[in-house]
Amino acid sequence: MSDLHSLLIAAARRKSLPTVLAYNRIDGPGSSLDLREFQQSFWSLPSIPNDLTADQAMEWTRMLPRTVGITINIGTQIYAEPFNPELIAVQSIEYGTEVFAKPGEVLPTKQNWLLKTLELFGLRGVKFVLHNLRPGIQSSGLGGSASATTGVCILANELAGRPFTSLQLVSMASRLEQDYGVSITGTQEQSNVIFGGVCDYVWFPWGIPKIDNTGYGTSIRSELVPHERYEELEKRFAIFHSGITRASTDVNSIWVNALYQQEGYRLHKLKLDIAYRFREGLRLNHWNDVRETIKDYQEVRSLLCPAYMDGAKELQGFAREAECVVFPLGAGGGGGILVFGHDPESLAVLRQELRGVYREIPFKIQPHGHEIKNLPLQEER
Repeated sequence: MSDLHSLLIAAARRKSLPTVLAYNRIDGPGSSLDLREFQQSFWSLPSIPNDLTADQAMEWTRMLPRTVGITINIGTQIYAEPFNPELIAVQSIEYGTEVFAKPGEVLPTKQNWLLKTLELFGLRGVKFVLHNLRPGIQSSGLGGSASATTGVCILANELAGRPFTSLQLVSMASRLEQDYGVSITGTQEQSNVIFGGVCDYVWFPWGIPKIDNTGYGTSIRSELVPHERYEELEKRFAIFHSGITRASTDVNSIWVNALYQQEGYRLHKLKLDIAYRFREGLRLNHWNDVRETIKDYQEVRSLLCPAYMDGAKELQGFAREAECVVFPLGAGGGGGILVFGHDPESLAVLRQELRGVYREIPFKIQPHGHEIKNLPLQEER
């Protein structure tokens, strides 16, 4: 590959800088089961069929940790532009930050986690610029920091000639974010950015038994809702912002600590079956089952951490009157609250009632977790 810096200068002249759009996700029942501690605590070797996905219900995975992710058209745009040939840099438009260093000299600190990612890929002479696709939203519990990390990994991997597989990128992004203290995270958001759609992930923290080249970040993925059914799903979901935010790490740390107590372990284990029922409700269009699993999951998470519902209780009152249920997204720290109505008309009425009270975050479901533009880089002619 020719000198990256020169190729980026040529791309800048053509106004075709290499770009990745990394999309966020709506999580649901089972969302915390993707965390490393929970994957390892609740996984045990099941009776595995020869054909892993022959049974669409995948009943054999019922008591394995899993998560359902729904990709939406909210996220982060990341583009690479030429920089000092001897340096690397990362700039965030929303947060007003920029860090740079010479490759080989990036300190392993929280503020440098994305810069460290560039260094891992052996890049130099490049700056990655990040800004949100929807201004003013930040993350809102939609997995924004993980989308940014995974998007940077995808773009860096492309510029470096794709040395890593998709599975390795999931593992890399997850470990970078958690180990550098950016967030307590698992592999859900990262997998969503790589694979996208409405997808069920069954986690295999040590890799799939008897299958080579799998490890942390591995999942069996099933598409639950095909593209032609997105509209009926969109009619039943809405996202509102409570206006109240807090550090999601605070809530996640309480949940993780509860795992080591007898009652907390019992409550966490209930989420395995709830997450499976949510999966099946989406797959089979059983909307009442979807509503009940969201309600059950919210109750379990509130028992584990009462602060989970802070900022959502008033909205929950409105929702109950419309026979809808609410679900604070992520750890409930970003202010984003999912509202589900098994009856689209009831949700439409609730929308009217909440207009002017809460800010709605409109979205569309996306079939892919990311988009790549202006790659591969071309020599200037």
